[in-house]
Order: sequence, then C-alpha cells, then structure tokens
Amino acid sequence: MGCPNNCVFCDQRAISGRVHFDEKDAIRLMEESVRTLEGTGRCAEIAFFGGSFTGIDRTLMIRLLDAAEAFVGHGVSGIRMSTRPDYINAEIIEILKNYTVSQVELGIQSMSDRVLECSKRGHTAEDTRRAVKLLRDNSFSVVGQMMVGLPKSSAEDEVFTARQICAMGCDGARIYPTVVFKRTELEAMAESASYVPLTVEEAALRCADVLEVFEENGTECLRIGLCDSENLHSEEKYHSGPAHPAMGELVRGELWRKRICACLEKRGEKNTPAVIEIPYGAASAVAGQKKRNRREYEKLCGSKVIIRESSALCGTEFRVYDIQEADEVCI
Repeated sequence: MGCPNNCVFCDQRAISGRVHFDEKDAIRLMEESVRTLEGTGRCAEIAFFGGSFTGIDRTLMIRLLDAAEAFVGHGVSGIRMSTRPDYINAEIIEILKNYTVSQVELGIQSMSDRVLECSKRGHTAEDTRRAVKLLRDNSFSVVGQMMVGLPKSSAEDEVFTARQICAMGCDGARIYPTVVFKRTELEAMAESASYVPLTVEEAALRCADVLEVFEENGTECLRIGLCDSENLHSEEKYHSGPAHPAMGELVRGELWRKRICACLEKRGEKNTPAVIEIPYGAASAVAGQKKRNRREYEKLCGSKVIIRESSALCGTEFRVYDIQEADEVCI
C-alpha cells in the first residue's frame, strides 16, 4: 500500500506475501502480539514495514498510528516504519511528531541519479538528502536501506551510496542484493539479457565493500539480504538473483577474508603456521562457507592456521601471530 510507483525490481505482493489489507485485522494482530509480551518483562516496537507507510491514505495512517500509540508504555517502546524519501515532507513530519516514532527507515536504494532513473525509482538523490535532513532536524532516528546490483549500478556506485548514507547521518543501514521477482519489469529485462543479475558470489563481494564502509563509519548494519521465506524461493515468485538464505554470513565472511588475507600478505612469512585470534562468535564467518576462507589463509601461509576465539577481542578486531605450541587445538 501507499506506493503508486512501479520500480523495475518491485513486486511488493511477492515480498510481503499480502495482497489484501484489513485495518481491523491489523489492529487485532497488534493486540495479539503485544499480549505475548505480558509477564515476560520484555519490550518491543510496532513496525509498519513492507510498503510506504507515509504514502497511504492520511486518515488510515493516523488511525493506525493512534492504534499503535495506545500500546506504548504497555509492552511497546515505540513505533517504526518504512517509506520512500519522496513521501517525507513537512506535513508528514508534523503528524509523526504527535506519536512515539522511534525510527523511520527510508528506501534510498541508490544515491546515483543514473541508477535511480534506470530503476524507475521515481525520486532523485536530492530527494533523499532532503528527507534525511528533515527527519534528523526533527530528532527522528533514520535507517537507510540500499540495494546492490541494480540496473546500471557499479560497485563504485554502491560504495558511494554507503558513504552518502553515513555522511547524511543515518543511524543504521540495511543492504539488499537485488533479487529478480516474477511479474516485474526486471524479469523481462533479465529474460532479454538487458539485465544480468549478480551471482551469490558477486553479491557477497560487493556487499562486503559496502559493509566495510558502514563499519568504518560506525553505522550499524541491521540486515544484509531479504528475509528468507517461502515467498522468496517459490517457483511462483522467484526468478533469479542472489537470494541466499545466509547472505549476511557470506558477506561478513567475505569481509573477514579480505582483512585477514591483507594482513597475512603483509606478514610475508611462508611455511609458518599462524594463529588467527578473533572475537567470540566469529569463527564460522572467519573460516568461511565450507571453510573456503581457511583454505585461502593456509595457502598464503604455506601451512596450517589455527582460528582461535578470544574474549579479549570484540567487533572486527583480530590478531595474527606465529604458533608457539605444537598441541594447539583447531576450531
């Protein structure tokens, strides 16, 4: 709902799995969800995702915000929503300020006007800058959603978009490799070979470069890749493209590989076993899918490597040093 635009990549019904919207049903679902929090001591947010919330009928939008606001303080800490940059204006800001809106997510997709035009996005990069400024000037937290592998988009365009998301002051980001859905213009483009979707490997490499920008700038990446669901992989809806169920793990593994290999190359010592010390919980990503990264580390070392988790490290920190004892245990 709320988006009359027809971007080449979008079949919103395929992504959300919903065709019909019922206001009473939405409010009932809110009530049922909030009841699951009773007695748990946990708090949650109510999120209006899956469409352009600020583009729906104003009266309906306000009724839904009123319904959500009634739960704030009763197991709900705030309200968040997703929308388009061109659906943020002074009028919308004044409405949102009446509610406990904790965060607004913007479908930025790209900061290249060429890419936006090729995708028939319907807004410009300047619309995005204006929307982010309006939201931040009014103390709203902003998350920038971007896509990798759009028509005519290059790896350089995507790194530029990530840098712009950071420079505009967004508090977080989401990275979505472009997936081709059936019944979209992108499907016709893929069928005619005027668009070639990224492979999973290509998407992981390009997303890793983008993720590196966010990590270097302290911008939290909330998600990489669309949510894995039957809708994504059903023959009825999915056509082609990098819809991997563990895309985030692949991308983080690629970024670890890039950083650790650079360190091993500088180390320059061949046929010398090494210990790669990493934060707790990072071993799987560091080793890579089917231990592909580990094999590359060992090739650079000319010997085995030991991947060891350590409580002394956190985030993206790691250390590489020579093995000291023969009885070390590999992870």
